[in-house]
Amino acid sequence: MDITLITARDIPDAWFQCIWEVMEKGREYTIDRGSYEGQKRREFEFVVVRITHPEARPLVPTMPEGSSLPPPTDMEFVNRYLEKLVDSYSKAENEDYTYADYLEPQIPEVIKMYREDGFGTNQACMAVCDSQAILLGDPPCLRQVDTRIWPDEKKLHFILYFRSWDLWGGFPSNLAGLQLLKEYMADEIGHGVTPGETIAVSKGLHLYDMYFEVANLRLGRTP
Repeated sequence: MDITLITARDIPDAWFQCIWEVMEKGREYTIDRGSYEGQKRREFEFVVVRITHPEARPLVPTMPEGSSLPPPTDMEFVNRYLEKLVDSYSKAENEDYTYADYLEPQIPEVIKMYREDGFGTNQACMAVCDSQAILLGDPPCLRQVDTRIWPDEKKLHFILYFRSWDLWGGFPSNLAGLQLLKEYMADEIGHGVTPGETIAVSKGLHLYDMYFEVANLRLGRTP
């Protein structure tokens, strides 16, 4: 598999770089099972996205001045996504799960682990699925929120794994919401801990063909 490494300063920069790279080098195929079955998507075989300053505002992408393209998301949507991460009561009647079903009980345990036991541990890793997830028609895309604090640095880093990841609308909303979660956790851990980097990996970061035209327009290309 071809491994793509992207290093970006902030979330909007990472989003733009990923769009450029997937339109240049993405592998196109027809979806046999999953969202938008029968349509095409263009996908990284495997991607590692390192964001060195994910706390930089604005957290979500904006469009160039004069552009008629709507932004892929906004902070209102990001805050709703954050609710899905931390509050299991946010689950709607038609939803099989929310991420909070898995994360809500783990978040305070990670905070407690770092606050009471120190930073020298590899155990502060939160899983986002169970053995029944494979049976769902739409299983969780985010599967792991791993964390790291180096004792001599005191920065809370997030290492994320997405099994499948919609680049146009999902990527910026997901990373912005997870950044807000990181900032909350760093504040709760205390001891001088501040939010650090985000490193996200996926074997399924993709653009659906319905977004090919707007992706080219965002890149300043004629579709």
